[in-house]
Amino acid sequence: MARRRRADKREILPDPKFQSLKVAKFINNLMSRGKKSTSEGIFYDAIDIIDQRTKGRGLEIFEKAVRNVQPMLEVKSRRVGGSTYQVPVEVRQDRGQALATRWIISYAKARAGKNMADKLAGEFMAAANGEGSSIKKREDTHKMAEANKAFAHFRW
Repeated sequence: MARRRRADKREILPDPKFQSLKVAKFINNLMSRGKKSTSEGIFYDAIDIIDQRTKGRGLEIFEKAVRNVQPMLEVKSRRVGGSTYQVPVEVRQDRGQALATRWIISYAKARAGKNMADKLAGEFMAAANGEGSSIKKREDTHKMAEANKAFAHFRW
């Protein structure tokens, strides 16, 4: 962690097709080895697959999926005295979106499927319907925070 000052937030440009910052951040997280055009292709193919299945609601499904996966609470380790406590804290909006994006991508990669666009489309559909592995991850995070709410007074 930096000792001098907080790192500056970098401004990113919205994606060219939908003009959305949320989509641009998702594409950047999906990217591996600097191949942005490949990750854009995967994302847009996944949206097209959803459009075919739901008659033109691809971007809406994507936004609903990210909103459904986004956690409200998480636990952070806090050392007090000689022991470490898992202290529940509220999640900021930008961190919640980053966590949701990360979880959706990781569980889409773990899915069985033909290619990444199919896997991603399946994970978006499942998350938008309130099911799937990424939703289970959010529920587990909330359960952990609920179980440790006795330590909430250690919040800093």
